[in-house]
Amino acid sequence: MKRIAIFASGSGTNAENIIKYFQNSDSIRVSKVYCNKKEAGVFERCQRLNVPCVWFSREAFYDSSRVLHDVQLHADFLVLAGFLWKIPQDFIAAFSDKMVNIHPALLPKYGGKGMYGMNVHKAVKENRESETGITIHYVNEDYDEGAIIFQAKTNIDSQDSPEDIANKIHVLEYEHFPIVIEETILTSDK
Repeated sequence: MKRIAIFASGSGTNAENIIKYFQNSDSIRVSKVYCNKKEAGVFERCQRLNVPCVWFSREAFYDSSRVLHDVQLHADFLVLAGFLWKIPQDFIAAFSDKMVNIHPALLPKYGGKGMYGMNVHKAVKENRESETGITIHYVNEDYDEGAIIFQAKTNIDSQDSPEDIANKIHVLEYEHFPIVIEETILTSDK
């Protein structure tokens, strides 16, 4: 049984979708969720789904090995699902090619520090893009620069607001992220 740890910073809709996807799996399960914001909605979702969710501080994440050691006890694979902090080098070394992130744009466009959530959708709208999408990629030491695993696209209408774009992106995330995680884990064992 492969164990996934999810890192989230917000409401946890992607975390919930991933947890539900793997609930009945015989080979993969979400063992624990980690969150860096005490007030995040992901805690309520995890409680409802009976998956442990723990908060950690910036100091515990960057200045000690406490979080990394706990993750190593509970997970074989890491998934970043709306997690906004840069991943420390010790995590990258420990989970090389075993840590993925989802980004709400077609990388390399609209990636990098500060490009998350509505910031991305507003930039896409301001630049009058005709399409956008999601990118699922491995995590390395630079924001949104790890090897791309998968991309999916959606068209943008000229009248779409940033909120409309966000809704289209959520549809793609919910449809593809759990499947790509599963395929990535299963193929990494071969």
